[in-house]
Order: sequence, then structure tokens, then C-alpha cells
Amino acid sequence: MARDVEKSSKLKEEGNQHFQSNDFLGAESLYSKAIIADDSNPSLYTNRAMARIRLGLYDSAISDCHESLKLSGGNLKAYFILSQCQLAIKDFDGALQSALQAHRLCVETNDKSLGPVTNQVLRCKKERWENMEKRRIREGQELENEIIAIMERERDEMLGTCDNDLDKNQVIEEWNHKIEVLRATFEKSRAASERKREVPDWAIDEISFAIMVDPVVTKTGKSYERASIMEHLRRHPTDPLTREPLSPSDLRPNIQLREACKEFLDQNGWAVDW
Repeated sequence: MARDVEKSSKLKEEGNQHFQSNDFLGAESLYSKAIIADDSNPSLYTNRAMARIRLGLYDSAISDCHESLKLSGGNLKAYFILSQCQLAIKDFDGALQSALQAHRLCVETNDKSLGPVTNQVLRCKKERWENMEKRRIREGQELENEIIAIMERERDEMLGTCDNDLDKNQVIEEWNHKIEVLRATFEKSRAASERKREVPDWAIDEISFAIMVDPVVTKTGKSYERASIMEHLRRHPTDPLTREPLSPSDLRPNIQLREACKEFLDQNGWAVDW
């Protein structure tokens, strides 16, 4: 079937109007018709993916993003939408990788959407970390339950060897005490761990998404890790947020933030690998 670019473009515009009116089902249908008219346009697939996200059709939206990437060789919008879809289906690693790809393209092209893309990366990191934390807590609880079950079996076995009530009461008291000590130890460990495993937003560099160790501040008052902003300026001598001209000589050490980051890392060594 021959491509009809003009018809496809018209259907796309109609789809955009329906999307802006929050008629996502109508938009999805029109984008599909536009793709039938011209299946070589990668933007049609990302538009349909956006409509499908709103309809909760995440698997179909993911397929559209992959098709768009296949046609375009990689584009910012497709990776950004793909990350949102993957996050929705709890593919945290995939969502983070897609968001990082979108961020890389954003930086390389000096695209103005760096802010939303950066927020998506941070959201992926946060939800990925929270999922890891839930799994860690669940595994810790399972381990605690398994150990207590073993201790209770050993207690019951010892009770079977007792000849009188005095010995039985002594065994019960000793083993119940051991079990309570174990529970208290696990609870104390959980409380301490939960306090430690929260990374404050102010400590995160929004270029590398790592904990800052040598932050510097720009003319607008925004702080970045020195190595990250210097690498950015080598590619694009502009402020990452405002796009105004910026040079290394405009950067100043943020001593107060540096000390705060150092204190946080001293108390939370696990955050180095965040």
C-alpha cells in the first residue's frame, strides 16, 4: 500500500486536537489511522504511545516506543515516554536506563526539556530504590520468621525431654527470652537501616545523578558536582537550566553544601553507590 503522507499528517493533527481535549481513545484511533497511511513516521508512534499511556495500555505504548526508536535510530521523546511506561509496569531498571538515554540525548542536543527529563531520572531512581528497600525489608522479615521457627522447634524438642513442670517452665522461659532478644535485635536493625537509607534531594547532582562531593554553584544559584558541570560546559558553554552563557570562571565552590554532603556520606556510607 502506497504511503499517503498528506493524509497521515492531517490525521495526526486531528489526533493532536483530540489528545488536547483529553479524548485519548479518539486520539489513539486517529494516530493508528495516520500510521496506516504512513508507517515510516517515528513521531506517529510516540504520539500514539502518549495516548496509550493515558489509557493504561502500557505494553502497547512500549511497543510503539520501540518502533519509533527503530525508525529514528534513537530519539529523546521515545526514550522519555518509554521510561514512563516501564516505570508504570514496575520495570525499574529498564525505566532508569531509558530515562538516562533520554537525558544523554537531551544534553548532546542541548534540548530545552532537560528539566522534565532530569525529574524523570530522579523519579526512576527514587522508585527503584524504594522497591529495593521493600524487598530488603521483606527478606529481612522472612529471615526473622525462619530463625524464630527453628528456635521454637528446638524449644519444643527440649520440652519433650523434660521430666517435670519445673524443668519445662525453665526451658520455656529461657527460649522465650532468646526469641524476644532476637526480635528486638531485628527491630533495632530495621529502625536504624530505615533511618539511613533515604537520600536527600539536596545531595544529588542533577547531571550525573550521584551524591555530590565537590559541589559548585552557578550564577543563578544552582549547584552541581564540579566534574559534571565542567563536562557539560566542555560540550555546551551554557547554563543547563537557563541556557544563558556560562564559563568555568563563573562557578564558585559551595562550601556549605560540600560540608553537608560530606557529613551525610560520613554517616551513610551506603549512599556512595546510590
